[in-house]
Amino acid sequence: MFKRSFSQAAVARKQLSKELLDDVKFQVTTYARPNDLCITRGANAKLYDDFSGKEFIDFTAGIAVTALGHSNPKVAEILAQQASKLVHSSNLYYTAECLRLSEKIVENTKRFGGQHDASRVFLCNSGTEANEAALKFAKKHGIIQDHKKQGIVAFQNSFHGRTMGALSVTWNSKYRTPFGDLLPNVTFLNVNDQLTKLQDVIQSKSTELAGLIVEPIQGEGGVFPIPVETLVGLKKICADNGIAVIYDEIQCGMGRSGKLWAHSYLPKEAHPDIFTIAKALGNGFPIAATVVNEKINNALQVGDHGTTYGGNPLGCAVSNYVLDTICQDSFLEEVNKKSEILVNRLQKIQKRFPDHIREVRGKGLMIGADFTEAPGAVVAKARDLGLLVITAGKTTVRFVPALTIEDKVLEQGLDVFEKAVESVFA
Repeated sequence: MFKRSFSQAAVARKQLSKELLDDVKFQVTTYARPNDLCITRGANAKLYDDFSGKEFIDFTAGIAVTALGHSNPKVAEILAQQASKLVHSSNLYYTAECLRLSEKIVENTKRFGGQHDASRVFLCNSGTEANEAALKFAKKHGIIQDHKKQGIVAFQNSFHGRTMGALSVTWNSKYRTPFGDLLPNVTFLNVNDQLTKLQDVIQSKSTELAGLIVEPIQGEGGVFPIPVETLVGLKKICADNGIAVIYDEIQCGMGRSGKLWAHSYLPKEAHPDIFTIAKALGNGFPIAATVVNEKINNALQVGDHGTTYGGNPLGCAVSNYVLDTICQDSFLEEVNKKSEILVNRLQKIQKRFPDHIREVRGKGLMIGADFTEAPGAVVAKARDLGLLVITAGKTTVRFVPALTIEDKVLEQGLDVFEKAVESVFA
């Protein structure tokens, strides 16, 4: 009787899943998702599809978002407490949660070796919004110097978002071309070119440039850390010509690189004028920030930018906790220890399959394994075996698990990944 009831329950769950997934017809056609998977809950570095009775080790963390793990108990507690107190009041008024978060971002940035002259924070809702603000602020700073200084330098393999301004400085033409004319005066450079060549191009256009935007570790483009000497040289030529430097830390920030910010690895002469934060800042709750120095803030006036939801007390309450947790030396040390486990194991797998895996690269828990061909079959096989991983660029498998992933779960996930590679290529 028990077995029959259990079997009937399983059949009922699968039928419910099928009926639910039939509702995809009501979704706009913008995503490609597996049609046999519906996530119902999560716990730290694991996700579950209770309709199908499946459990997954998650190496995606919502694309580098749930740094403190899925369904973090403290985040859930804070959400409940703050929601019963105040969710939203608009930016017509101050709230304590917003003011505390702004101070924590600035002070912890300086404390952990980030932008040494960080001064002010604009809070918003998503990474693309943070980059929109950064581009507007850079353009305003340029226009004050000379109305012709409105252009932006961006880089090949970059990804900065999908709204019109951020999309304009995103490299991949498949994202940009379908939407026609975007932001004018954007110049894409190859960050791997000799520094002198990059500097010469910037110098030749300097009277028309307002800003330069770059990811210290390119994420969507394939997990490429930008060399320190390149960022130092770019900052110098920009500083010499009144060009604001923007670092997009949306994916590589918030401890993901093993330091609070990826630009914390840089000397202060390479620090940005503006940097952007999102993803892990709310551990899944939508919140983002654009951080500026006083030079950029001095170019702004009341009314130059705004947002309805940005800096709401609910999001800020969560982010205060997330930042307090990550901004501890012991926490960042653990990230780097886990990084060693991940990188060492991936390098061993690479040695087993040298004809198929070219390189393992990245920092902290933002690591890419670059294959000689598109790794879609490996990703699909890993999912079949109970591991969720994602790609970056055309040939790279990206590993961005929760920063709190247990060592045992990390090793188990790597076991599954090796089995998937073996299944596809052995």
